[in-house]
Amino acid sequence: MSSTWVPDVSSETPFSLANIPFGIISTSSDPAPHVAVAIGLHVLDLKVLATHDKFTELFPALLGKENVFSEPTLNAFAALGRGVHRDVRNTIQQLLSAETTRPEILRDNEELRQKALLPQRSVKLHLPMSVGDYTDFYAGYHHAYAVGVMFRGPQNALQPNYTHLPVGYHGRASSIVVSGTPIRRPNGQILLDPTAEPKQPITGPSRRVDMELELGCIIATPNRMGSPIKVAEAEDHIFGYVLLNDWSARDIQMWEYVPLGPFNSKNFASTISPWVVLADALEPFRTKAIENKTAIQDYLKDVREDTVFDIELEVDIRTPEGDTTTISRTSSKNLMWSFPQMIAHHSLGGCPMKTGDLLGSGTISGPDPRESGSFLELSKGGKEDIMLYGMDVRRFLKDGDTITIRGSCGKAGQRVGFGECIGRIETAVPL
Repeated sequence: MSSTWVPDVSSETPFSLANIPFGIISTSSDPAPHVAVAIGLHVLDLKVLATHDKFTELFPALLGKENVFSEPTLNAFAALGRGVHRDVRNTIQQLLSAETTRPEILRDNEELRQKALLPQRSVKLHLPMSVGDYTDFYAGYHHAYAVGVMFRGPQNALQPNYTHLPVGYHGRASSIVVSGTPIRRPNGQILLDPTAEPKQPITGPSRRVDMELELGCIIATPNRMGSPIKVAEAEDHIFGYVLLNDWSARDIQMWEYVPLGPFNSKNFASTISPWVVLADALEPFRTKAIENKTAIQDYLKDVREDTVFDIELEVDIRTPEGDTTTISRTSSKNLMWSFPQMIAHHSLGGCPMKTGDLLGSGTISGPDPRESGSFLELSKGGKEDIMLYGMDVRRFLKDGDTITIRGSCGKAGQRVGFGECIGRIETAVPL
């Protein structure tokens, strides 16, 4: 991948020419949310680019769909399919390349460049997709095992079904928010003393608000109801990926999750990064998933071995006093199930997947305790302090704490990343 003519693109930017992630912006001159891509410290406003008289010549796949970049979400673009996404991304890369063969379109067109190439700091970022449905899986093997040991012991850490199918639950799409949105501490029923009889919960603010480090997958093209998606065809249904923080209230969760799973402990907020990294951008970073020694069903068998991505992930916490500590570093390769397997299982019974649907990987943790993707693991179930800069400690999150998740891969100058996924905990609504 060649370099770009765009100024101030550092070798460490996650938004290199090798990336070209898509998002939704609004500007001072155009407050209506619309489509853009990120490059270095800038964004390329695709709605403005679409005004060029050579636009359909440059993007023949968008002939008759010229308004797709004026939409307030990426859903219409995602629905066009992976072949179109690939062609559009390749053309944008060519336009932004230092070796572009069409310099007159943008690089040497000062009037258009001034309108279309904008500093990121000057634009507002919005939720990139209209998410109709959200399913969160539990594919992070080390997280599942660590939590299982915590509550059931090492002999029964994993439920019998764990290695046979991708376990998941239906989340709440209405509370998915874009990075930077404040997160209100939830109220709920909490059992303060699990040993007391009779069991009598209180209702109040969660005392164990947690973060969960996850990767999110966004569906591009739908399937018809009653028509499962085969694992070998699932890649063609994927638009791209985002970072995901699936906030959890662990004390509410402990009281409510039997027998039907998480409910209010999970539905109060899930944060995603604003830039969608297209599936093709992550192709060079494929690797093997964690070995599953169980003989899985045929519909879950993938002919390829490199089914997950090796994305470097890290989590920071910033206290209200302004001290920042990196509390976890791990990789997205720590998954037992791939997203194509999740899609194949999700649609097995004929469930129709829709454009914009979000699938969460589940918490991603590594084998080392320092690679834990949640405070539940880091604090050993709330029993141990996590030391922070500024002589502070945490077991779970306090009001005013800010969590920042980052993820990227690739060598310097060709980094492919997501930017930041940020959320700050605010005080619960008084009851």
